[in-house]
Amino acid sequence: MAVLCAFAPVSLASAQQTAPDNSQQNKNQSQNADNQSNSTADRMTTAKIRKAIIADKTLSMYAHNVKIITLDGQVTLKGPVKSEEEKQQVASDVSALISADKLTNQLTVKQ
Repeated sequence: MAVLCAFAPVSLASAQQTAPDNSQQNKNQSQNADNQSNSTADRMTTAKIRKAIIADKTLSMYAHNVKIITLDGQVTLKGPVKSEEEKQQVASDVSALISADKLTNQLTVKQ
């Protein structure tokens, strides 16, 4: 008895073109997760920010999952959020923890 198995290979190029997140967009930006510092102070800052964002139940799942990159005390926020208001709310939550001059808000409003 022969078993016939068929499948359609998915090309990597087509999978990247239809990525549901903003990975392709982030690829061209200088700050990314690879730049994240491993210093204790930066890790603690990132954890404190993540905790504050998660605690804000008015934010969407998109906002709860933003990328937080901390390098030498400088914090960069990246990723999609639902609205301009939500983008500002995330920045406000973070600004309550660090000074505004140490924050770069690169959040984008999901279309």
